[in-house]
Amino acid sequence: MIGGVVMDASDPRKPLRMVGCGGCGVKNFIPGDLPPLSTVPCTRCGYPIMMPMRLRQFELRAAIASGGMGTVYRAFDLTLEREVAVKLMKPELVQDTNALEGFYREARACASLNHTNIIHIYTFDEWEGHRYLVMELADRGSLDSRIEQEQRLPELDVLDIGIKVASALDSALRHNLLHRDIKPGNILFNAEGEPKLVDFGLARSAEESGEEQAVWGTPYYIAPEKVKREREDFLSDLYSLAGTLYHALTGHVPFESATVEAVLAAHIHTPVTAPHLVVPEVTEPTSEALVRAMAKGPDARFQSYDEFIMALTAARSQLLVSQIRNQGRIVSTAAKNGDGRSWWRR
Repeated sequence: MIGGVVMDASDPRKPLRMVGCGGCGVKNFIPGDLPPLSTVPCTRCGYPIMMPMRLRQFELRAAIASGGMGTVYRAFDLTLEREVAVKLMKPELVQDTNALEGFYREARACASLNHTNIIHIYTFDEWEGHRYLVMELADRGSLDSRIEQEQRLPELDVLDIGIKVASALDSALRHNLLHRDIKPGNILFNAEGEPKLVDFGLARSAEESGEEQAVWGTPYYIAPEKVKREREDFLSDLYSLAGTLYHALTGHVPFESATVEAVLAAHIHTPVTAPHLVVPEVTEPTSEALVRAMAKGPDARFQSYDEFIMALTAARSQLLVSQIRNQGRIVSTAAKNGDGRSWWRR
């Protein structure tokens, strides 16, 4: 060690840097001359360890997720001493006017909102040719990853997520914003398990949504009027949210087909199969709420987020009552069989 810097035994001229593994937590010594953001495998578990990168006071420490616009990193704000997330724009897009506008749009849209279930934006900046967005850290995976891991989520969890995200969308609408790309991958979870709506890169004002535009959205969750290039409004976001909840609840997207064209056609012409017919354990109030929210015609859907939230809340209450009654029956049966007298001793 020279002046507090560990030297490489194989080459004393090459410094090493000690970095913790995000997979197992073991400290590893990695070559200090590695380019920022490059990775080496952990000597213990093989997890990729990233060479940190500094953007002003933000130190990027590990990649969390990647998308079309760039990569999101777990980072540390050295000034305020807190963990944040940094979305770093791809270098090849920095000079792309349309891509930059999308990045700016996302920053402005989120910064104008203040809701528990919408990701908070701290700053948007440029440093030595890098464009980046600093935001609240939500690193406990996405709804997409939960569906992949669990196949389908408990009904109560789906209702809780639906109520909170619908409230977030209602808050955005009150600021005249439509999200326009609701899908499982755009709902993240923080350390407390709270859902956070992200990626307002396609967001438009309610007035702009009536203009002639290309079809935007994820095919599995897109509203019929968007496929037909008709006017979209908040009811299009509502449809996409219901489709997202449908996927989480049943383990299946609303319409499955071998081609994107067939999926889009199904959104226009094929009635969605009620969730309780796909998964019999799903209660009918929840099933009916999602089917109504995914009606082909916007006029047949709930006409406000408040209406949708009320329907989900009522379904949640009925589900909880049903679960309590079932638990009561189990305890009663156990008592009749003589199993309830000594359960507290076990």
